[in-house]
Amino acid sequence: METFKLGIDGMSCGGCVISVEKALGRVPGVKRVEVSLEKKEAVVEGDGLEREQLAEAITDAGYDVR
Repeated sequence: METFKLGIDGMSCGGCVISVEKALGRVPGVKRVEVSLEKKEAVVEGDGLEREQLAEAITDAGYDVR
């Protein structure tokens, strides 16, 4: 299982956190997602994941990846 930590810009509320969690949860292979508004980051665990795939899900949801 791989773990990725991605910085996220543009989140401002709990609704943003939920949007990012849902977007990442739809990526095939994702097993666990934890998004922190305070840290402005997401920690994603799963099998067969690629950072680019996760970043694309975040940007498609309307947020920027650092």
